[in-house]
Order: sequence, then structure tokens, then C-alpha cells
Amino acid sequence: MIDITFIRENSEKVKKGMESKRQDPKIIDKFLRLDEEWRAKTSAYDQMKAEQNTLSKEMSAGQSENLLSKAQFLKKRLSEIESEQDDLKKSREDLLSRIPNIPFDDVPAGRNEEENKVLREVGKKPEFDFTPKDYLTIGEKLGLIDVKRASEVSGSRFGYILRDAALLEFALIQLAFDTLTKKGFIPAVPPVMIKPKVYEGMGRLAADQKEERYYFEKDDVYLVGSSEHTMGPIHMNDVFEEENLPRRYVAFSTCFRREAGSYGKDTKGILRVHQFDKVEMFSFAHPDKSEEEHKFLLSCQEELMQKLEIPYRVVEICTGDMGWTDARQFDVETWFPGQGSYRETNSCSNTTDFQSRGMNIKYKTKDGKKALVHMLNATGFAIGRVLIGIIENNQTKEGNIRVPKILQAYVGKEEITG
Repeated sequence: MIDITFIRENSEKVKKGMESKRQDPKIIDKFLRLDEEWRAKTSAYDQMKAEQNTLSKEMSAGQSENLLSKAQFLKKRLSEIESEQDDLKKSREDLLSRIPNIPFDDVPAGRNEEENKVLREVGKKPEFDFTPKDYLTIGEKLGLIDVKRASEVSGSRFGYILRDAALLEFALIQLAFDTLTKKGFIPAVPPVMIKPKVYEGMGRLAADQKEERYYFEKDDVYLVGSSEHTMGPIHMNDVFEEENLPRRYVAFSTCFRREAGSYGKDTKGILRVHQFDKVEMFSFAHPDKSEEEHKFLLSCQEELMQKLEIPYRVVEICTGDMGWTDARQFDVETWFPGQGSYRETNSCSNTTDFQSRGMNIKYKTKDGKKALVHMLNATGFAIGRVLIGIIENNQTKEGNIRVPKILQAYVGKEEITG
């Protein structure tokens, strides 16, 4: 959640930030009215509570019918105010959950993905002396991907990753862990289920995000939509020593999304599925160094993509397209020659103190003061999408796939054939 004091003192800035993220800025006025009422009720409650305490002392010195009558009135009124205060607090918190993180001032303004800013293109696009095929045509022919059987077993938007494609997946995971643990990242396999209260604290049930989540009512838990959703809470209620920041993790898990609102879009294959595997970087950073940390995480993403020798571009996401929790977001988009376009394979976000406030994660300065850390996340490999990039960029005229050099030792071959 966003800092309430910041909203009170910078309401116009917050309104502008909300509008830039295509959210209704009128929520701020409603929030401030409720906040003012809540504070007035809190003040009245505190004053009346003090009056009750004073009265209790007077009564202990010597009861009187007048004091007893007044005490009964105060008790009843305190109960009423407390109930009113709780109702206002719940309404205020509901509005607060509808306020996203505010973009940094220099984030490109824009309405949608068409207005994202391309920062650089890296790598040479492959040139073919034949018409390149899409990954699904190649994958099905080589027996690497089976969405037909998966749909019979699990429904639409599932897929079997088979044979050498499965080996490629584990090779990618190993490559990411080998690369990142050498940089000080702590390896992790996080839970794939999360409690609603914790999910709310991470800001991942707000707005239309809830429609994306799989929820088990009987157990009162959600399946995670991304690996970072349970990496952030690993330090819930913790206080870091300042010198121990940043704390970096590299995590692997399976993730689950309903893909609500994407019907008719990328319905075939494994690009947009309900279940996918992911390697994720997560960092707890000092607020003064979170922008520097953000660039570092992006550099790690680029290093991994360059190891695969796949062409990509780096995009800074505009205000209208960026994530709910993000103050700044970069995407790495990989060139898919079979589709003739760049597609997003990695995201990299600085959520500042938006999530750490919900998780109550702080650091202690050398002079003993406590403050909220900044939390950042970045995709290492979204496995399915990177597999697509490998297949399409390394296809041969014969319909085979050249294994990227960096992965050949893991897979045990230079080329995948039928």
C-alpha cells in the first residue's frame, strides 16, 4: 500500500499518478474525506477514554450515583464510537487498496503498450534462406510440445513439454542459478500457495488482479501468479541491519494464472498458459540505492539473454501499461522470427516501499532508526517463453533446432532432431 501520510500531504501528486496509471483519481478525495472522519472519531474516542479513566479514579475514591450514571453513559458511547471507527477504518482501507503505487516523475507517460519506450536493441536478428516457422509447428513436429493431449487431460491453455525441450527447461534453470549464485543471490524454491492476507499485503489482489488468481475456498489459500509473490513475504515483519542490504534471492517455482480477459489472444501453444515455470530474482534494497539495484537486476537479465545469443530489446514501460505495484518497470522483449515480432519474456520492477509497507519489512540504520526497505523483482527466465525464443531463433531449414552453445553441455547435444 501507499503511505497514508504521503497521500495527505501530496494528494494532487497522487491523483496525477493514479490518472497516469488509468485509475480514477476521485478515489483520493473519497479517501481523504473518510480519513478525516476516521481521525476525528479516533480523537473523540481517545478524549472520551481519558475522561473514563479519570472518572474511574474519582469513583474509586468514593462512589456516587451521579458518577455511576456518567460512567455508564461513557461506556455505552465509547462502544458506539469504536464501532463507527471500525466501519470508517474498513471503508478507508478498502479505498486504500484501490490506490496503486505512484510512478516516478520521469517514467514515460503513455496510455498503453504502444507508447512504451524502446531503450535499445541487442543482438542480430537471424537471417534465414527459408520462411521461418513458428515454434508450435516445429515443436509438434519434433515431439517437444503437446498441447492437444494436455487439453484433453487438463483443458485449454496447458501443454506437455517433452523430450529435449524438457532438458532445455532444466538447462535454463541451471544456467540461471549458476550465473546468479556467483553474484551473491541466495537460491530458493518458494511455496506456490499464499494466504489471502499476505497476498493483499503484497498488493497482488488489488484492482482486477484478483480475477487472475486461483483460489481454494476450503483451504483459504491462493496459488501464486509468479515466483516473487511468495519471495517478498519471506522477510515479513523482519528488520535488516543496514549493512546487510541488498539481500538478493534467485527462486524457481511453477506459477498459475487464469489469463482472465485474454480470451482469443495467444490461445494456441505455450505462450499464454494457465501453468508455467519461472526463475525469478528478488531483492530487498536500501531506499537510496533501489534505482541502482533496479539497473543491476536489468543487467542480470540482459546477461542471461546474451548468454543464449538471442536478439532482444529493452523497453521502459509507460505509466498506462506498468504494473499495479510498480514505480518503474522495464521489460525485455525477445525477437520471435516465426511470428515476426518482439514479445515480452522478462519484466523488471522497482516497487519501492509499496510492498514492504504491506509486509512490514524494515532496516535499521547505524543510529538505530528503522525505515522500510525497497523491494524489487525481475524475471530470470520465464521458461515457456524463452523456449519459444530458442526454438524460433535457432531453427534450421530441415526443421531441427540448434541448441545454444551455453546450453549444449547441459542438454548433451548440439542440435535437436526428430
